[in-house]
Amino acid sequence: MSQFLSSIEPNIIDDEMVQKAIEEKCPEDLGDLARRECTNWKFVTELQLSFKSILQIDNLWPLENLTKLQLDNNIIEKIEGLQSLVHLVWLDLSFNNIEVIEGLDTLVKLQDLSLYSNRISKIEHMDTLQELQIFSIGKNNLTILEDVVYLRRLKSLRTLNLSGNPLCNEEHYTLFVVAHLPSLVYLDFKIVRDSTRKAAALKYQDLTKPLEQEEARVLALQEAQEAKQKELEYHQTAFVEYLNSSLLFDSLYEEDREAAKLASLPGVEDLLQAYPKEFVSVCENLYNYGLEEYEKREAEVSKFYKRLHEILAVNQEESKRIISDFKSRNQRRLDELYQAGSGNLAESERAQGKEDIRQLWDALMTLEALVSNDLEELLQDFKRSIDVIASTFTENIQGIYPFHTMFCTFNQCRDLENEHHEKLMGIVIATLEKLDMDPFDESLPDDVRRLFEDKNTIVNIINTSHSIRLRKIDKRESDMLCNIYQWQISETEKAFQTESDRNRACLGKILCFINTLQKELDNTMILKAKE
Repeated sequence: MSQFLSSIEPNIIDDEMVQKAIEEKCPEDLGDLARRECTNWKFVTELQLSFKSILQIDNLWPLENLTKLQLDNNIIEKIEGLQSLVHLVWLDLSFNNIEVIEGLDTLVKLQDLSLYSNRISKIEHMDTLQELQIFSIGKNNLTILEDVVYLRRLKSLRTLNLSGNPLCNEEHYTLFVVAHLPSLVYLDFKIVRDSTRKAAALKYQDLTKPLEQEEARVLALQEAQEAKQKELEYHQTAFVEYLNSSLLFDSLYEEDREAAKLASLPGVEDLLQAYPKEFVSVCENLYNYGLEEYEKREAEVSKFYKRLHEILAVNQEESKRIISDFKSRNQRRLDELYQAGSGNLAESERAQGKEDIRQLWDALMTLEALVSNDLEELLQDFKRSIDVIASTFTENIQGIYPFHTMFCTFNQCRDLENEHHEKLMGIVIATLEKLDMDPFDESLPDDVRRLFEDKNTIVNIINTSHSIRLRKIDKRESDMLCNIYQWQISETEKAFQTESDRNRACLGKILCFINTLQKELDNTMILKAKE
């Protein structure tokens, strides 16, 4: 169809076209309710728009649950408007006028893609399609055989169709493709035989070996980065990110140019060797303590939900028993009522049925009240435990109490910074005094001498730097304390909300169940009256 653009009135996908295609797919014998659901765009999973003279893809964004889309045999020139179809598994764009592979980045679940019979000259822009298993790009304008190597990155690819492209005329085309895509099972509608696979591997081993080595290197690097990222996420969850390194200490000096200049003063170099070691040691202790506390927090939360599920399981079993006993009695009564008619015996049975339903209501509501009380007690215990964990963590990190024996507090970081500052200031004062006695002392570099030209200036610089470093330490401590507070609030609110939602849902189910039973009982009288 792509060959007759000049004789066709082009269309853009609009709401009317989509709605009509959806309605055509619905069976004619569907009821009104089923038809409304069938034609609700949010529930549509498949859409066929073949042979519609479509020039431009548009207005598909509401079809958020679409998994299969047919756009074949149109006059589409550009792949676009598909970015919201993130659940798409099957896409047919064959027999169109597409020149460039693009616009597929968000379709990460795509398994089957057909671009057969278009005008594509290069395989590209498919890096995110890691679940793609079937790819048909036959009868296009692919001329460079080496471009097929791009498809090596698609590790799930098993079926490939390239037939009808100029590159298929290249000598040893099949062997080249199979050698570079060793996971292929089918190529150009034919199964790849083991003999072909072996011959291909042997013939092109000089080309594929370096590729395999580079891919192994890239994979190892990627795995290392993923492991590092996973570790960082774990540390962030434990609120101890970057405390197992010198990063916090390094951040204290990253913008302090004067500190580097003062390193040439006698005695400062020794200070700068001892201070980081002690500071990083405290940070590492904070890190280890933070991980220990994280495991305690996780264990406490896990224990709570385990106990919660145990209580609910017992409650559910008891509810099932009560309902099962009732249903066996109730069914016998309903059968008798259908047979009894409207005499005194039937009325007596109905009255007894109503009483049994009322007793069932009381039993289920009593059971729910009991389990709610048990869970309320469990929730209060959980809240107290969470509060204790959070307050203990806060007190230990801050080192609030004078008898505190923790060896990893931010107070220690501040003490080390204050001690370093005092020693540094002592060296600076001694240097100033020395320069007062001998203004022509040439033992200091020129940039350091310029710092000491005015006593107030150098003192202010050092005090300002010291204040900045203390604020950075305070900020890291504040971040950790804010995180533990947010965890405390979040876990508590989540637990209470979970129980509130469960209780509300349970009461709704009981009410609905009782109403249904009552209607069944009432229907026996109505049906008999009709007879």
